[in-house]
Amino acid sequence: MNPPRSVTELCQALVRIPSVNPDGDPGFEKTGEAEVASYVAGFLRHCGADVVLEEVLPNRPNVIGRMPSHPSADGKPKPRIMFGPHLDTVGVGGMTIDPFAAEVRDGKIWGRGACDTKGPMAAMLWALWELREEIPSLPVEVHFAGFMSEESDQHGSRHFAQQHGKDYAFALIAEPTDLKIVFKHKGCLWADIETFGIAVHGSRPELGENAIIKMAKLIKALDADFRAQLANAGDDEWLGRTTLSLGMIKGGSRPNITADHCQLTVDIRYNPAVRDQGGPLELLRAFVKQHDATAKVEPRGAMSPCLDTPSSNIFVQKLVKEGAALTGAPWFCDAAFLAEAGVPAIALGPGSIAQAHTKDEWIDVRELEMGAEFWMKWLQSL
Repeated sequence: MNPPRSVTELCQALVRIPSVNPDGDPGFEKTGEAEVASYVAGFLRHCGADVVLEEVLPNRPNVIGRMPSHPSADGKPKPRIMFGPHLDTVGVGGMTIDPFAAEVRDGKIWGRGACDTKGPMAAMLWALWELREEIPSLPVEVHFAGFMSEESDQHGSRHFAQQHGKDYAFALIAEPTDLKIVFKHKGCLWADIETFGIAVHGSRPELGENAIIKMAKLIKALDADFRAQLANAGDDEWLGRTTLSLGMIKGGSRPNITADHCQLTVDIRYNPAVRDQGGPLELLRAFVKQHDATAKVEPRGAMSPCLDTPSSNIFVQKLVKEGAALTGAPWFCDAAFLAEAGVPAIALGPGSIAQAHTKDEWIDVRELEMGAEFWMKWLQSL
């Protein structure tokens, strides 16, 4: 391949390759990460890395690149660190710009993924390219893992953590954090709550039992008492309180039939205090059972854990010494699944989360350049 001449050109090349996550409403007929994974693999090989593609779902691989490394002077194994952006983007429906043009205008690169997270990925890759001659002599092994499916269910990082988690001393996950160190973030639980009734003709509702009315009573309790219970579980210095959002509801089948079923979907963003009290799912189930013994609570997809990496970690402290500030985040990312597997992990990258998933997504060119420069300085500091 003919390599890009700058981190800007690399970001443009990545944005121009559609890699829309197929879940939900992609807004584009071609979905998946195979094409962008192939491009990243080629770039990593150009950097001198040994590259493998690990298929997680059909035609949806992780791309893993292992940079060369010379033996250490004392003959001991070097600790391995990993740079880990995600390859996929959210859908493109409703965008007001060409999602794949990657136009440079007003000092910004515009397009889907420019900020989340092809820009941060480009900054990481460019640092590996610029330091390709120095990396083998570093006191660490440097690997790269591009994860598929971060935007839905995080299949890529889960698979990587299961297969390779024990091999790494530290993981740096690319997200648009304004070059701040997200060493803590909230976990996330989506759960479906179901109430049940007895269907009868709408002209004689007193003969049946209405699942919607049962849900209405439960909603009132959730919105008041359970919300307060979560909040009272405890604040986190960096993350604040656990939050509850009542996101979707559906029930009944026809206006003239008493509803025998109603379903509410909730979103709980929880901090370590709630995790340490048994977790949001167990707390939710216990609360619902107290109010409606016949109701069911089931998670919708896999629960995402909190990220709670110690700020005293030696690699975190080296990031701080290079000028990056510590911070927490209400969102979650792939870092949590590496941490859950025992790999200390943080999220960090150029760009702002405020531009992620927007109808006119962009990243500032200077911020992108600063991201690449930051990673280069940090690697050299090791």
